[in-house]
Amino acid sequence: MSATRPYVLTIAGHDPSGGAGILSDIKTFEQHRVYGLAITTGNTIQTENQFYTIQWTDLDFVLDSIKKIFRTYDIKAVKIGIVPSLEYLKKIVSQIKKHSPRTKIIWDTVLKSTTEFEFTTVENKAELLKILKKIDLITPNYSEILKLSDSKNSAEEIAHELSSHCPVLLKGGHHPKQKGVDYLFMDEECAKLVSTTVVTSEKHGSGCVLSSAITANIALGHDFILSSMKAKKYIEKYLTSNTTLLGYHHV
Repeated sequence: MSATRPYVLTIAGHDPSGGAGILSDIKTFEQHRVYGLAITTGNTIQTENQFYTIQWTDLDFVLDSIKKIFRTYDIKAVKIGIVPSLEYLKKIVSQIKKHSPRTKIIWDTVLKSTTEFEFTTVENKAELLKILKKIDLITPNYSEILKLSDSKNSAEEIAHELSSHCPVLLKGGHHPKQKGVDYLFMDEECAKLVSTTVVTSEKHGSGCVLSSAITANIALGHDFILSSMKAKKYIEKYLTSNTTLLGYHHV
């Protein structure tokens, strides 16, 4: 048992390259000095360059794992990654809230891989909004957020609309004009997070790293704005750690 470090949990896919998914999350958690636990939603066959296939974990197995974990550990924050459906996500969120209503939930809305393998299709937008009311933060990029709404509005406008249901960190990695500029929408507030480092090398799984860094900082007691700012500094170091698609974790 950890006497000093808060417990955090990642519920996400397993990427054998270690660039994304639970392996990447655990590396990030360790660097932030929180104790990371993990439940796998799916086993993938992939490298940093190509996605081949996924074998989803049975939902009942995931739910039972959550129940056992929460009976043993005081989980401060949970990061959720890839899921096969909104129903799967809804059951996971409900199980967490059932056992620990105060635990913060961060959903990294990874709807497809960088190689265009689709994980989740959001068809029922009304059901999505119900789920978002139970989530504390979502972290979509500019491509993903367009799929979270039927609106023809801009990404920023959609983020503002969704923030009435839960806070939204609109990640700037796919920003059409201001790459690297993130926006944190919290109801009527909006914080602009600007990069302090010139990033020249992309990384596989960088979105996972950013979301798990935010999760770790929230577990450490920081608010959403400070957690996002600290996570942004961390991801910039990760992105500039080398020139390959697989980054190195360090603080």
